Amino acid sequence: MLLKIFEEYPGTILGVIIGFIVGFIFLFVGFWKTIVFLVFIIIGLYIGKKFDHREDFHDILEEILPDKFFK
Repeated sequence: MLLKIFEEYPGTILGVIIGFIVGFIFLFVGFWKTIVFLVFIIIGLYIGKKFDHREDFHDILEEILPDKFFK
């Protein structure tokens, strides 16, 4: 069952795992950093969903970053 879910949504699952791990590191820095923990999970979920829909990584970066990074 878990393998089937991973086959259908690999980017989403991977994004959440990466966000969870990075966020967990910040969690130990201090209690108030738990907000950062949630932000990392949400960002990981967002990027993972974009990969699930086969969007190009460059297009994802263009949505997130300002235009001055691509000149």
